[in-house]
Amino acid sequence: MIFDVHSHTWDYPHHFGDEFLRPLKRARAGVEVDLSVRYESYREQATPDTRTIVFGGKARRSGVWVPDRYVAEYVGRHPESLIGFLSVDPTQPGWESELREGHQELGLCGVKLLPMYAGFRPDDSTLAPFWRYVQRHQLPVLLHTGTTFIPQAPLECTLPRHIDPVAMQYPDVKIILAHLGHPYEGECVVVIRKHPNVFADISALHYRPFQFYHSLMLVQEYGVWDKLLFGTDYPFTSVNATIRDLRKMNQMVEGTNLPRLDEREIEAMIARDSLALLGIEG
Repeated sequence: MIFDVHSHTWDYPHHFGDEFLRPLKRARAGVEVDLSVRYESYREQATPDTRTIVFGGKARRSGVWVPDRYVAEYVGRHPESLIGFLSVDPTQPGWESELREGHQELGLCGVKLLPMYAGFRPDDSTLAPFWRYVQRHQLPVLLHTGTTFIPQAPLECTLPRHIDPVAMQYPDVKIILAHLGHPYEGECVVVIRKHPNVFADISALHYRPFQFYHSLMLVQEYGVWDKLLFGTDYPFTSVNATIRDLRKMNQMVEGTNLPRLDEREIEAMIARDSLALLGIEG
């Protein structure tokens, strides 16, 4: 079975403002990304036994606002394969009520945060009520870390190092750093190595293969393969494309003295039961 911990749902383009749509052409070099989401399209590009965590996102600063009810309804149409996460933008009024509603009323079982896109640091003291809530209710939290194409999203807010004080203060919270923190993979690796309940996903990295090879070599040399979770970032890419390119990684270094990635560890990551690691039932 495949567990994809990173996929999106939204009504494109209606859940986005011009702040997001104008710079979208920079999302993938040389590729025009189609952000329309169709469950059938996702399934066509995934193995039949794939289970998927799905979320929208909220970041008023960057023109992203997907209501949690929209996510819950999407998941409700496909409960056999989808697990829903809510989202909050803690810079906006009412976020604590949205957190409780998404969790207690809509039944969403984790949280997606967009610190850089919303313009906040996850270790800011004003977020203490958030971290206390998710720790008390055992909700896993997935945060965007790494690069962006949005000019008004501050890079300072996306650095993986900012999760270190959070994990020290709230060690029981299961946290996922999205995209292995690229291009700050080194920071991400040392944070996930340090904290037992902090993981990273490898979503949306396979189409930059040379960078991805170096990122995974850092993972290998620091001995943290077990802290990597499989993810795609659909609709930016798909399950099948991600698996295909993971299995081709070592082809780039054939005929050289460069080290090889451990293919047994790659296969173990592809098959990892991420839901069990995150404490998500069923």
